[in-house]
Amino acid sequence: MKFYKKLLIVSVAVAAISGCKKLDIAPTDRFSDLTFWQVDANVYNALNNNYSLLYNSGLYFDAEALSDNAYSPSGDLNVIASGNATSQTGKFAGDWNNYYSAIKSCNIFLANIDKNSTLPAATKARLVAETRFIRAFEHFNLTKWYGDVPIVDKDISPEEAQTISRSPKAAVVKFVVDELEAIVNDLPSSTNLPANENGRITKGAALALEARVLLYQGDRMADVVTICEKLMNDQGTYGAYGLESSYSALFSDPNVNKNTKESILSLQYVPTLRTWQNFWDFAPRTVGGRVSNMAPTQELVDDYIMLNGKGIKEAGSGYNESNPYVNRDPRLTATIVYDRYTWVNANNTTKTIYIKPGTDPVQPGLDEYSAGSQAASATAYYWRKYYDPSALANFVSGNNLHLIRYAEILLDYAEAKQSLGQMDATVWNKTIGALRQRAGFTDAGALNYPGAADMTNIIRRERRVELAMEGIRPDDIRRWKIAETVMNGYIHGAKFSTDQSTDNGYIRTQLRKFNPNRDYLWAIPAHDVDLNKNLGQNPGYTN
Repeated sequence: MKFYKKLLIVSVAVAAISGCKKLDIAPTDRFSDLTFWQVDANVYNALNNNYSLLYNSGLYFDAEALSDNAYSPSGDLNVIASGNATSQTGKFAGDWNNYYSAIKSCNIFLANIDKNSTLPAATKARLVAETRFIRAFEHFNLTKWYGDVPIVDKDISPEEAQTISRSPKAAVVKFVVDELEAIVNDLPSSTNLPANENGRITKGAALALEARVLLYQGDRMADVVTICEKLMNDQGTYGAYGLESSYSALFSDPNVNKNTKESILSLQYVPTLRTWQNFWDFAPRTVGGRVSNMAPTQELVDDYIMLNGKGIKEAGSGYNESNPYVNRDPRLTATIVYDRYTWVNANNTTKTIYIKPGTDPVQPGLDEYSAGSQAASATAYYWRKYYDPSALANFVSGNNLHLIRYAEILLDYAEAKQSLGQMDATVWNKTIGALRQRAGFTDAGALNYPGAADMTNIIRRERRVELAMEGIRPDDIRRWKIAETVMNGYIHGAKFSTDQSTDNGYIRTQLRKFNPNRDYLWAIPAHDVDLNKNLGQNPGYTN
């Protein structure tokens, strides 16, 4: 992780020179834009700065609460999920600024790297490719949330920024795909990456992001299949990826998490140097959690199938509502903490988590559900996925956050093949069957190809549970156009409500509203529209 120990060196010089006019005479006591880029170390510091802007733990985890997977009582997340956002909502402006700040940094890098005359041409080509990837990634995030957005493919002045117009979403997608296809040959394969460069962008990352982008459009599934097959079948060229043997270790075991063959692109962290702490507000309080600021929903829990492969509402599933967590998909226990959960600590000691009101032998029961509590979970569930047993105090973690995993490629492939009418036992065994086998299923009913079953929903459910807490679910419910269904009505928690006559006793956690004529897009931030009338506003929002 030597490469990522440099992520802390955010290049102040890059920011400083970006706003300066050209000097006729370069100063001798400090860097100017005439001299900065001539120093190889400065070029790498500028690249590291771009990597640091790629994404962050807040964007990664917060997305879950914008879907039916999770509930958050926190500010803008709560406002957006409940359908009460406006063009003044802070997250709309904050995310917009984050993405365009990263694009600005990338464009400064691309405009200046040729001033360096000492780095080999092939090295510079690789650095340019990495930076163009980051710029493409930011444009993709912008268009998936805001729709039509400005394409900023060069460093522009503040004056230009106040007159630029939005490009149609199709043009933004084309820009992203064209960029990814243009850079792939200048990137290394993960198999040729030395250990001290783990985490840098590779050919595999460019292909995997392209597959995601095209999958989200829905009309180029044959291309998705072709790209996925490159990653699945031509590992000598694009990288030797595969599924790890343990699902939970991918997220929790530091050795596996940071060296896994399953990671195609991950946010890189280094203990004590670059860390994240979100889990402090995800974990039960009796094991060190602070408050429950984001909690899994009953709707997510219900989508974990039984060990025999049946959904909990299917005839013959064996599901017992009074003992609901037994004989379920092992990924449930790897992801979510439920009542009477056996929590395994870092030293391999265990603790039972009591969540049902009045059941904890030690009172007050800190993890017990209590309506209106500002600290305990509002859904009576907590998170286990991404628990780091090697974390510092208050869950300060140096584990990586996986942006794209090989498992996602298998799910992309399965969805694309199904949409083309090409799903069969061979495809199933390579994708859903393989994921379930890794998860720990052994029953033939779960592992064998189900034939005439509702394959589309099976794949969607598999995608939901495999990728839970990885920020993918809000993208999926939007592109499938089911957000208007799953984000309308009450989101629920466990069956601990004092009113057993309402919703069969499941906690009504939040009433959500989703307007399909408005909420599939976020508002262009009001402040930006005020500065630049050419941006216009998305339907249903006013400034």
